[in-house]
Amino acid sequence: MGAGHSHSQARGEGHGHDHAPADFGGAFAIGVLLNTGFVAVEAAFGYISGSMALVADAGHNLSDVLGLLIAWGASVAAKKPASARFTYGLKSSTILAALANAMLLLVAIGAILYETIHRLIEPVQPEGWTMIWVAGIGILINTATALLFMRGRKNDINIRGAFLHMAADALVSVGVVIAGIAILMTGALLIDPVVSLVIVAVIAWGTWGLLKDSVKMSLLAVPEGIEEAEVRGFLEGLDGVAAVHDLHIWPMSTTETALTAHLVMPGGHPGDAFLREVQEELEHHHAIGHVTVQVEVTREDCEACA
Repeated sequence: MGAGHSHSQARGEGHGHDHAPADFGGAFAIGVLLNTGFVAVEAAFGYISGSMALVADAGHNLSDVLGLLIAWGASVAAKKPASARFTYGLKSSTILAALANAMLLLVAIGAILYETIHRLIEPVQPEGWTMIWVAGIGILINTATALLFMRGRKNDINIRGAFLHMAADALVSVGVVIAGIAILMTGALLIDPVVSLVIVAVIAWGTWGLLKDSVKMSLLAVPEGIEEAEVRGFLEGLDGVAAVHDLHIWPMSTTETALTAHLVMPGGHPGDAFLREVQEELEHHHAIGHVTVQVEVTREDCEACA
């Protein structure tokens, strides 16, 4: 390799907006308002009736309000423009929010599990009707809030975190209603903690998926739904491409993906039209909206081509 070799390159960048985060500001506002009110009501009735189940569930709901506020803040931050310091803007804050939501769910699971074990050891007689009516209201509020986020749960892990919080709350409330009815019918005190254990298992299953995905995104892993081998195969199959190296695919946020790659093209630079076609293909068929491609016309610096 000579010291004075020539090196020709070109860069192309495409910024697709089809995968930009949808605006869930209204959903967050309604969810926070409804659930804050319900936490106050549930805690008050739990204290008055002596039902630790309702008090514990109020604490769980409070963690979900905090989770909604975190997710809301991240969705707002993600829309902030880029700056000299944060050249991608604050898009990745949505990934941090998803991770924080998963951690909050783990804390909530721990709190419910602690209360459940305590009840298995020392069963108490809660007021069945109070449990049923208050938890019934919780089912309506939590289900309505979850439905506000349902349409965004598949495309945005941050919105999925909010959806899981509220769906988990609805399940907890269903469990409390079932426990209340069963206690009124049978008087068996162990029904309440057993139902709680089932609820914990259901919430834990959903939380594990959210935690796993958010940790992967935090470590800049290739996002779910995108196959690195398929993307590499597409690039290697382009006319004039002899090799592909330094291929990187990572999440910029919970909804946007970036890619950088070096294409070795000994026949010469193919022109801007070629780069635009590559960008459009990656966006529309691989959901990668932010693309930077570098074209190299020599193989001298490419170890992968040796």
